Amino acid sequence: MSLADELHKLDELRARGVLTDTEFGRAKQRLLDGSAALPPETSAAVAVVNRFRRSSSDRWIGGVCGGLSVATGVESWVWRLVLTVLLLFGGTGLILYLLLWIFVPAE
Repeated sequence: MSLADELHKLDELRARGVLTDTEFGRAKQRLLDGSAALPPETSAAVAVVNRFRRSSSDRWIGGVCGGLSVATGVESWVWRLVLTVLLLFGGTGLILYLLLWIFVPAE
């Protein structure tokens, strides 16, 4: 949806009384600033996912657990333990590790 369409929808919502003038002004400003697409919580989650990289310093095999450690703040040995336990349950840990190794870029 283009910026003009989104502004038009906001104006329609204000005209119907769904948005107050203050809410309309804030929403319009966020649209024009380019920060209206996601709420702050979602933006923070997206930022964590976007900065997730495989570690080049804390690695045993592919650096996935070291990268998870940096992205989440949890020690890498905990991630290794979790993936090992998941490995024992039908190989889920191995599949997850391999997918992350393939699709997550290196530092």
